[in-house]
Amino acid sequence: MTEPVRIGIIGAGMTGLSCARTLKDAGHAPMIFDKGRGIGGRLATRRAENGLQFDHGAQYITAKTEEFQKLIQSLMSVDAAGEWDMGERTGFIGVPSMNALAKALASDLDIRRQAQVSSVTETEDRWFLAIGEESLVFDRLIITAPAPQTMALLGTGHPISKQIAHVSLLPCWTLMAAFVDEVDALPASHRDPDTPLAWIANEKTKPGRPGRTAFVAQASPDWSKDHLELDKAAASDLMLSELCKKLDLDRSKVIHADAHRWRYAKVGTPLGEPYLSNASKTLFLGGDWCLDARVEAAFQSGSAIAEALLSEL
Repeated sequence: MTEPVRIGIIGAGMTGLSCARTLKDAGHAPMIFDKGRGIGGRLATRRAENGLQFDHGAQYITAKTEEFQKLIQSLMSVDAAGEWDMGERTGFIGVPSMNALAKALASDLDIRRQAQVSSVTETEDRWFLAIGEESLVFDRLIITAPAPQTMALLGTGHPISKQIAHVSLLPCWTLMAAFVDEVDALPASHRDPDTPLAWIANEKTKPGRPGRTAFVAQASPDWSKDHLELDKAAASDLMLSELCKKLDLDRSKVIHADAHRWRYAKVGTPLGEPYLSNASKTLFLGGDWCLDARVEAAFQSGSAIAEALLSEL
């Protein structure tokens, strides 16, 4: 009897989840490892006191390909996704939170959370993962971490690391702020890429959200890069001043303010293809950084890896 192929996936963002979902549906049992407490990567939602919540990662989703459109429609059919009217455009979001998309995809998958992979070693076409005191072995390994973190795991001298050295990713500081008073007549979103706060989302305009005056503001790549190593409190203070000024809000009415630094938020220079693999087809690398700074690109990368792997098994 043929032994099952042991498949390990590092990262439970959209790439890892879409890959695992396809493999699981084909009869395999991939094991996913993520260093975070939650899943979804930048399909992220932060919850705070007084019932506040903020989608502080990906702001909305577009669906251009038929395969991804089918996924979004299936998620909408189970009330895990909905449409958000932003005025100038309409996008898809998770309901009742952005990470609901990831949770729906992750149903019945084997995911190990808070599992920091400290090293990856290849021996005779087997991959050994060190996680704490544990060492696990896999026949196939899929790494969906950002390109710089992938290179750090494999080592910059690894042949496949050299193929992704040109990939560049941009940082993003994100502010989460709420106000004591209800504020009317504010748009659902505000985009101004040439200013420190390149994007502002009015959270209460999203379907399924609490009706509180809460905003997510994302700094421009240039501002984020210039202030990358600030501590959270300092970044929050600077961004909050910008937000109050831009929306003509009273800073004394703030009841919550926090910041999150996404060091690898957006794709600057992509790989230019959906994934990479080594010559023996035992190692696959993927992520949105392969194609474009969109959730759909992450999905496409994961799906392409799964199909390539299945064709070899």
